[in-house]
Amino acid sequence: MSAPDRLNDGKKSPPRLRKDMNYVTFLALPSWSTGPGPTNEDVFDALRAAKVEAVQTRDPAPFLKAGFRATGMGRILSTDDADAVAHVGVDSGLQATTIHLGDGLETDDDAKRLLSATLEASVRHGHPLHVEIHRATLTQDMRRTLTLVEHFPEVRFTADLSHWYTGLEMTYGDFAGKLDRLAPVFERVRMIHGRIGDSGCMQVGMSVAPQRDAIGHFREMWRRCCEGFLRGAGPGDFLPFAAELLPNAVTYQGQHVPLNYARLVADGDGDLREESDRWKDAERLWEIAIDAFNAAQGAPDQIG
Repeated sequence: MSAPDRLNDGKKSPPRLRKDMNYVTFLALPSWSTGPGPTNEDVFDALRAAKVEAVQTRDPAPFLKAGFRATGMGRILSTDDADAVAHVGVDSGLQATTIHLGDGLETDDDAKRLLSATLEASVRHGHPLHVEIHRATLTQDMRRTLTLVEHFPEVRFTADLSHWYTGLEMTYGDFAGKLDRLAPVFERVRMIHGRIGDSGCMQVGMSVAPQRDAIGHFREMWRRCCEGFLRGAGPGDFLPFAAELLPNAVTYQGQHVPLNYARLVADGDGDLREESDRWKDAERLWEIAIDAFNAAQGAPDQIG
């Protein structure tokens, strides 16, 4: 028995890319953003208008009640954590849970034990646990991730490729050759986090025209992920694409908590503000993802 492989909506429609959104994208939006206001109803109305079908969140109940689907996020640092995270996912009505697995300092044996426990919990609970490509986790290194795939071919991933593109400076050297070698990872991606970085910054605002090369590179990586999903996908299967654009900082329990994702620039008055509208950026990322999915299906490019 293997862990759940694909997400399926029970319909007979062809395999598709589904428009999701991670809740951080509409978290702490500046007052000048075109995105929703702070109330739940503001958010629900804006998500419906944007044709978002599902939200990735730590608090799914309000979104489920409002008629959206939901996926979750969790962290597994010990083998005992795996069952608890899978149980919460099922109990909360989530379709899948994206996992930060380990902290990246595990020995090879510990890494195998953690991943084995995660896959076993996924099977026991019938709940997809997608291991996220992320810094400060077991997948922070490309070579180690490939080695884990060799030992556990049933593993499935959430691809947040900015963590590799920026964190491992993928453009330093043979970028195309690296993509070919990463094929075993791309073909196992079952969710994509939408964010584009450059060689030095994890999250670059789309309205400030990031380098065309970076957009092309992410489009190509997403295309390969879509190809991997489509290979063997059946009716009703879907691949969630969730824009995940974090603010520069949030206020939590009265404390200012820096996140340092959205970059700050000086406005006309010399005050600092986020460099672009994350809500608008999410739509642009979706357009690029659709283009990548069409290309994976062999359709003509939609974006030059």
